[in-house]
Amino acid sequence: MQTCLICDDHAMMREALAGAVALGWPAASVIQAADFPQAWSAAAMGPDLIICDLVMPGATPLEGIGRLRAAAPNAPVLVVTGNEEDEVLLALFRLGIAGFAPKTSKSAIIEAAIRLVLAGGRYLPPRIEELAARRVGGGDGVAAAVPAVRLTVRQIDVLKLIATGQSNKEIARDLDLSPATIKAHAAAAIAGLGAVNRTDAVVRARGMGLI
Repeated sequence: MQTCLICDDHAMMREALAGAVALGWPAASVIQAADFPQAWSAAAMGPDLIICDLVMPGATPLEGIGRLRAAAPNAPVLVVTGNEEDEVLLALFRLGIAGFAPKTSKSAIIEAAIRLVLAGGRYLPPRIEELAARRVGGGDGVAAAVPAVRLTVRQIDVLKLIATGQSNKEIARDLDLSPATIKAHAAAAIAGLGAVNRTDAVVRARGMGLI
């Protein structure tokens, strides 16, 4: 059975993340850890995905995430935290994490980020994109740390129809898919573009020439 390791020192946050995992990845078995030493031990068991807070007992943030990556090198790590300091965010991506989602994100965004990471993508929030744009050419390797946006053909199809003002039900009818499937494609596209909502996703996609 596939497993997801959730690491956070607050029980309520762990349960909230477990709920997002249940929606985005219902077949997964969830393991929980309340501090970095527990997280490292559990990571050694080879989970398929790790969702981790940045600030927990047992280590400094970057040491904690670094050792977590070393313990489970093949498992993508999605960091969910309230820390949004510039240098911290950039250091996280240099460590090779699969994505970053603020704790203030709505559950639908975290769910979409989980889906994107499981599909082999990286969740790129607007903050990272802004930092990279400011520092390109600065010689610090930031541009190389930020992956290009990659959307599936179906996600682009959905965005094109969202741009015309259609609802999920209308898009589902046009593409002969279920509204739930359209919702999942839209959420994944929003996460993949680092957008905050459907309108923002359309604007970003147009700016990149995707639609």
